[in-house]
Amino acid sequence: MKSPSDISVRLAKQWQQPFWRVQRLLSSESWPLVVSIGKPTSRQFADQTAMVQAHAQRWRQVTVGQVVFQDINFRAAADPVSLPVQWLLHTPTEWAAATADAEVQQEFAQLETLVGSVNPVYREALVRERALWRNKDIGELIDAARLADLLQPGIAEGRPLRLLKGLGVDTKFIERNAVLLTRLLDERYDGMVSQQGLSGFLDAPDDKDHWLLVVPLEQGLLPFQRQRITARELADTCLPGSRVVVVENEQCEHLLPTIPATVAILGAGLDVHWLAGVALQHKAVAYWGDMDTWGLLMLARARQSLPSITPLMMSETHFKASCRDSAVPEPVPAELPAAGLNEREEAFFHFLKAQPQGRLEQEYLPVEEVQRELLGWLND
Repeated sequence: MKSPSDISVRLAKQWQQPFWRVQRLLSSESWPLVVSIGKPTSRQFADQTAMVQAHAQRWRQVTVGQVVFQDINFRAAADPVSLPVQWLLHTPTEWAAATADAEVQQEFAQLETLVGSVNPVYREALVRERALWRNKDIGELIDAARLADLLQPGIAEGRPLRLLKGLGVDTKFIERNAVLLTRLLDERYDGMVSQQGLSGFLDAPDDKDHWLLVVPLEQGLLPFQRQRITARELADTCLPGSRVVVVENEQCEHLLPTIPATVAILGAGLDVHWLAGVALQHKAVAYWGDMDTWGLLMLARARQSLPSITPLMMSETHFKASCRDSAVPEPVPAELPAAGLNEREEAFFHFLKAQPQGRLEQEYLPVEEVQRELLGWLND
């Protein structure tokens, strides 16, 4: 037999767990919630009758949800005895009330207001991750969610974030809410903002420089096999060798072949301003990214920084050769960049945008194809 307080404690603990919050706050199929109270044994009823009666009385005083009583026969009783067997909670509001926990109830009220006031695409992230909103001003949280609806890749156009105007927030708002904005924008742009950093995604200078992975593709070319270097340093550091291949995602390192006099720089993503530095002006530089609209946007930015850059494996021909088994839908397509793509690449951009499965991530290309293309670039 469980008392109301026993079950309330359990319900409060479940509130702390992301799985239960998501399931119960975002799925109507979770309701009603049926909680078993349990029945006394025949011995308990016979030996502790007063305790059983007090147990039943406590459940009769419960005013949240619905307590289901059932007539139960005991040998020690002349007539069936009505005892509580289930507690039915019909809504998330009743769940919060049933915890009898003031903190849970306060959090539920805050979350209910927040989720009801923002873009539905953010709801699961907010429900799952309490740290995004706990003990924070609800008005500012709602303003941040509305700002996340307005922000787009490259919107800063090279300006510091605090100088952005026309967004309805003060000059420090974005910096103050950077973690929340990053997480919300990840929901809109499939995790890309966390990958690139908020400043890089918005095309704003970042005092916390973006770190990229540098890997020599020839043994002994560098005194290390892999190392992280900031984008700012790469712009001014003359790497050994005559060739550099810039790769959008770090996950592709294992696909790269041995290439003489070549260094690979991985994890660039949208942060490609460093390509305009003097260190790369006299090297052959190639760019390899995902075959989706975002990958082409990144190619366009790379070419704007370094017009001589050579794209690899980013064409309609390559897409059609590998899309059958590996292409997936692109959740939120990018907008066509105003500059940086040639006519064929613009046509490829529109082709991808029209496909139901218009995203082919570079790490899913066959290793033989990747190595053939990179070695072919070496011989161009």
